[in-house]
Amino acid sequence: MKRILSLFLLPVLLLGLLAPVPALAVDAGEARVVIGADLSGEEINTVYSLMGLTRGSVKELIVTNAEERTYLEGLIASDVIGTRSISSVYLRASSAGSGLSVTCTNIDWCTGDMYRSALSTAGIRDAEVRVAAPFAVSGTAALTGIYKAYEDITGTYLADAAKTAAADELIVTAQLADQVSGDDAVAIVNELKLILDETELMTDSELHEQIETVASEYGYTLDSSLVDRLTGLCRQLEGLSVSELQSQAEQFMNSLSGKAEGLGAKIAAFLQRISDFLANLF
Repeated sequence: MKRILSLFLLPVLLLGLLAPVPALAVDAGEARVVIGADLSGEEINTVYSLMGLTRGSVKELIVTNAEERTYLEGLIASDVIGTRSISSVYLRASSAGSGLSVTCTNIDWCTGDMYRSALSTAGIRDAEVRVAAPFAVSGTAALTGIYKAYEDITGTYLADAAKTAAADELIVTAQLADQVSGDDAVAIVNELKLILDETELMTDSELHEQIETVASEYGYTLDSSLVDRLTGLCRQLEGLSVSELQSQAEQFMNSLSGKAEGLGAKIAAFLQRISDFLANLF
């Protein structure tokens, strides 16, 4: 009987191990501010003002440079990380299904879409995020503050492998954006997420070719170092829940498409106003 029972339970346990880890449940409206530990009192006030908040209205946490280095060390040059914790974040949990929104102030390397894509990889869903600094900084370190805020709200830790992969994704995407447009950099990374079930069956050489093909579809030829970085990122992502990442990537690409359509409509309306003006003029 024990042997039969164990044979019955084994597939159940295996399914539990292989099942994708669901996004953490959050209480809509719960919020945290995470302040860089090395900001002066005046700089903290500036950050709160940039975030549109009053100090004391939201629970405040601190993030140190040592904590930032936990996920960034080895992924980016040490001088880019720096020795001070500057960038700060505000995170407010939203209702289920509302998605992620990210705004940035004085962040000159990472864009809101780069954060959104990386946060979905880490397992963060349905939140409003504001990233700010009192002066221009790269913004890579703010990711640790977002993790800290989310985990404090939920009371549960995000998977370390997912947090490390998300940090790598943010940095690789920003490095890619040094050669291509920011929007295209995010799109290329998410295109690769969509085919992770295929890339995990490829050799590194085949994956290199696939990355070059995806980049060429956007009109770019990438240098070999970036192809290597993207290859390493894909290998990290393959170790997570591929189906969940593909689902998030599909939603993300749809949102990018929606932004493009919205911009196209605004441009068309602007051109129509010019046409109407010229028609009336003559």
